[in-house]
Amino acid sequence: MTTRTTKLPCGEAVPVFGLGTWKMGEAQSRFADEVAALRLGLDLGATLIDTAEMYADAELVVAEAVKGRRDGLFLVSKVLPSNAARAGAIAACERSLKRLGTDRIDLYLLHWRGGVPLAETVAAFEALKAAGKIRHWGVSNFDLDDMDELEGVPSGSACQANQVLYNLARRGIEFDLMPWSRKRALSIMAYSPVDQGALARSGKLDAIATRHDATAAQVALAWTISQAGVIAIPKAVRPRHVRDNIAALDIKLTPQDLAELDKAFPPPQRKRPLEMI
Repeated sequence: MTTRTTKLPCGEAVPVFGLGTWKMGEAQSRFADEVAALRLGLDLGATLIDTAEMYADAELVVAEAVKGRRDGLFLVSKVLPSNAARAGAIAACERSLKRLGTDRIDLYLLHWRGGVPLAETVAAFEALKAAGKIRHWGVSNFDLDDMDELEGVPSGSACQANQVLYNLARRGIEFDLMPWSRKRALSIMAYSPVDQGALARSGKLDAIATRHDATAAQVALAWTISQAGVIAIPKAVRPRHVRDNIAALDIKLTPQDLAELDKAFPPPQRKRPLEMI
């Protein structure tokens, strides 16, 4: 695996590629395959894993996959907005730590905006940092107005990342949220970088894929991680899919490729509501 990193606002380098776990842990019959997929990713050099308390028992899948190899990994998890009050977030983090079988979470995110004031959630995150339970914190599914509000609360500028839906077919954040984030060196974590498989079936990527002896999905993923400050977290369970995703790191898109992709998937010319799935 080609080691490529981006820096968080705090200066720590993190991989631009991670292993997603959305919907893992939902069926015991798939547990062993899901663990094996994560272990394969780790074996191939992927050291960032993204999970959440919402993903059924995905944290238990992660715990089994990283058993005996926690050091050197960067674990991301998320708290539900319903648990985002000060006491609730601290308790939720403790539960996630127990499920993950670890003493720390490297990046802890608020999964999306809820009814709890941001200042209260940030205070909980800062308390968890001070206790050594988490190393960094961030948010998920925050649009520009949310980020502006967050920046205005005490310690709000300590946010390290915003995880949002971003891929070739969903480029709305490039109009305002991404420029705002880049000015602050704030990382964008792109979930669903292949648009839940839709881009893998897109004929618009076939010519570029042929030039690189790659798949359409690999081209879509290569494009996402070629964007400055972006971390992609695709999910894969099949071994071939895991290998293909990681191999996308070695694809070097040319200026011609990028121009063709912009023509096929035009960047936004106006503000768009933040997309979520």
